[in-house]
Amino acid sequence: MDAGHRAISSARPAFTVGGQARAALDSGLLRLAVADSVEGLATCEAEFGNWGATQGRSLGHLWFDLQVLDFGKPFVVKLGDDTLFDGRIVAIEGRFPAMAPPTVVVRADDRLQDLRMTRRTRSFESVSDADLVNRIAQDHGLQADVNLSGPTWPLVVQANESDLAFLRRRMLVADADLVVADGKLTARPRGQRRQPAPRLTHGARLHRFDVCADLAHQRTEVSCAGWDVAGKDVARGTATSAAIAGEAGSGESGPAVLQRALGERKEHLGHRVPFDASVARHEAESHLKLIARRFLRGRGEADAEPQLRAGGAVELEGLGALFDGRYGITDVLHRFDLARGLRTEFGVERAWIGRP
Repeated sequence: MDAGHRAISSARPAFTVGGQARAALDSGLLRLAVADSVEGLATCEAEFGNWGATQGRSLGHLWFDLQVLDFGKPFVVKLGDDTLFDGRIVAIEGRFPAMAPPTVVVRADDRLQDLRMTRRTRSFESVSDADLVNRIAQDHGLQADVNLSGPTWPLVVQANESDLAFLRRRMLVADADLVVADGKLTARPRGQRRQPAPRLTHGARLHRFDVCADLAHQRTEVSCAGWDVAGKDVARGTATSAAIAGEAGSGESGPAVLQRALGERKEHLGHRVPFDASVARHEAESHLKLIARRFLRGRGEADAEPQLRAGGAVELEGLGALFDGRYGITDVLHRFDLARGLRTEFGVERAWIGRP
């Protein structure tokens, strides 16, 4: 997309409700916030003017007849050809300010809302985390797009958890991101975040960015131990900076910086119960990667960019040798108001710092 086309298409989002484009909502938009995070589900809050000439040509509330804005209706927000949000209406709010026309606020959730509202207690035998994603996708009538490796677990328990909370917990073990994309429940390793990554340059489309490299929660080694019943022996595994070295490239990972700057800092996972050595190593590596990727954490604001998505990646430039490069995206907020128009705020993380 060239710069001129982007500037035109970025002026104001467009809305489709129940499968029909609604130009009156486009022009009546006062405020928009579309939020997505790797730890939750995508949500949308849109506020529209709600006073004017109705179909009967008399003055009145525009959107209180439930003909257009109604509970459960598909609600899609687009920017040009790109979809910012695709979900269903779950809340309608009326606002009646002093000395100003009334407004209506619509809130919508994406398809992960089905998983959030389904709470269960059940157990699964001899399953992998890929099997669990496929099973829960099937439970909710979703297609699954899963690319996960990992052990087969003898027993996994979902104890009074929503399906969403349960899968989020399992994705921490699997070191994976869970998103709804193109109508599919998608699970991918965090080390393979989606390609291609949008490129943003500070001073151009990237307006503001703050980032911190912090050793406080880094570890040089993580260990995990349990009991191998079949082998009648201790099941023990460890992970070191080698587990994350592939993501660091020519940079220096958090565990490696910690070793160089402060020496060894080890952690043992006492709350895990691996049943053999390979599972113990898997648990240790997943935990070390999780905390290592939080070595660098940053927040930024850019021109409206639909390709910034939670669970994706972004290339940042103009930040100097330490902080230039690729980051994983943890959360995104597409925000619109009449004062500043449309822009994108985002949070990022990565496991390494550049070399001077």
